[in-house]
Amino acid sequence: MKIFTIGYEGATQADFIARLAEAGIELLADVRAVPLSRRPGFSKNVLAAALKEAGIDYVGLKALGTPPEGREAARKGRSDILSRVYAAQLELPEAQLAAAQLVDMARERPTALLCFERDPCACHRSLLIKAVMPQAETVHLFV
Repeated sequence: MKIFTIGYEGATQADFIARLAEAGIELLADVRAVPLSRRPGFSKNVLAAALKEAGIDYVGLKALGTPPEGREAARKGRSDILSRVYAAQLELPEAQLAAAQLVDMARERPTALLCFERDPCACHRSLLIKAVMPQAETVHLFV
């Protein structure tokens, strides 16, 4: 199985969608706990509509997002705290269900995980992959 990741930090919506299309992505899995953005074009409804026009499906998996304490740790570069907080998040029943859905979807078609951070190592995307699909080939897309 192959899984893609992408962050929209510093990107325009047009460039972001073009990068997904170039990589052959068919499904964008939004793993933000709060799928809203101050960045134009990246709040869930606006983004989902633009993706649909480009032939890319969108699914929101809020249960796989990072709780506030984890987001704060990520902003401060505290990967130890982020890892601990996110591991606890993944133990929740709703996160386990969403993770199983994600794995099934990613097996069926090219899927990219979406979050804000450009660097996947500073984001929970990498922790998510390591926890729920450790054997997957990971491809990080950059805009």
